[in-house]
Amino acid sequence: MYKIFKRENMALSKQEHLDSSLQTHRMSHIDDLVEKYKDKRKNVKEAIENKYGVNIYSPMNSGSFAKYTAINIKFDLDLLVPFKKDSFATLEEMFNDIYDFLYEEYKNEATIRKQKVSIGLEFYSDSDGDIINLDIVPGRELNKDQYSNDNKLNLYVNSMYGLLEEKTYLQTNIKAQIDHITSKENERKIIRLLKIWKNHNSEPYKSFLLELLVIKAFEKESISGNLWEKLKKVMEYIQDNVTKDNFTLKDPGNSGNDVINTLTSYDRSNLSNKMQRIIDNIENNEDYIKSYFPINKEFEEKEDDGSQRGYGLKTASLSASVPPNNTRFG
Repeated sequence: MYKIFKRENMALSKQEHLDSSLQTHRMSHIDDLVEKYKDKRKNVKEAIENKYGVNIYSPMNSGSFAKYTAINIKFDLDLLVPFKKDSFATLEEMFNDIYDFLYEEYKNEATIRKQKVSIGLEFYSDSDGDIINLDIVPGRELNKDQYSNDNKLNLYVNSMYGLLEEKTYLQTNIKAQIDHITSKENERKIIRLLKIWKNHNSEPYKSFLLELLVIKAFEKESISGNLWEKLKKVMEYIQDNVTKDNFTLKDPGNSGNDVINTLTSYDRSNLSNKMQRIIDNIENNEDYIKSYFPINKEFEEKEDDGSQRGYGLKTASLSASVPPNNTRFG
C-alpha cells in the first residue's frame, strides 16, 4: 500500500508542477502588452486595407494566438492577407509588392524583413521598452472568386527559405488549420507544454509540427488521466512513431503537404530519442520536470483574481533542478 501511495503522490506532484507551468505562461499575465500588439496589428491591417482596397478580402487573424496555443515568453501576432486571384500576375509579384508597401509605410519605426512565406515587422522598442512583432502572411486565392467559400490560398515561398521540394508556392487553408484545433482543449494544453519545453530549452522544432504531432497522438491513442499522464502518452506516441517510414503528418490546410517531411531522418531519430530521454529522466527523478517544463518565475507569485482571465498563482517555489549537461536538452 505504501508503494502505491508513494507513486500516486509523485504523479500528483508532477501534475501540480505542469499545471503551475501552464498557469504562469498564460497570456492574461501580459494583457497590457497584448493590447499593444493588437493595436499595432489593427493599425497595419487598416493600412493594408486602405492600400489594396477591393483587391483583397478581409484580412484574418491567424497563428498561435488565434489557436489559443500562445505562451507569454515568445510570441507574435499573425495577420493573413488574402488577395484576389486577379490582383497580381504572379505570387512573387504579390509578395514583393506588399513587402515594398510595408517597408515604405513603417521603415522609420520598424525592421521589415522577408521571411519564408511572410513579412516580419519588428517595431522598435517603445517608452516602456516593449518590442512588437507582427507576421504578415500574403496569400492569393486558389480559385477565382471562391475564397469566401473554400478559403484556399496559394502562398509565395521565398527562395531563400524554400521547401525541401524547392517549390515557389504553397497551397494552404489557414481557416482549416485553425478549425482543426477548435474545441481541443486537452490538446492545446499539451501543445503549450511542448512549446514551453521548446522555447526554454532552445529546441529547433516548428510549433506547427508539434501541434500536429499532439493532435495526431490524441486521434490515434486513448489518452486520459492527469496532465502528466496525458503529456507522457503523447511523448511516447511521438517517440514510437515519428521514425517510421510510413508515418505522415498531413497539413489540415492542404492534405498534399506532409509536414513530417520538414524533418530529415536524423531529425526524426533525434526527436524520438529526446522524447524517450525526457520520459526516462522524469520517471527516474521527478525534479527533471522542473527543467524540461519550467514555470515562468515572473508570474510565480501572482495572486489568482478568481476570474476566468486570472492565471496567477501563489505557490511555493518550484525552481528547476537542472539535469546534467548530457541530458538537459533531451
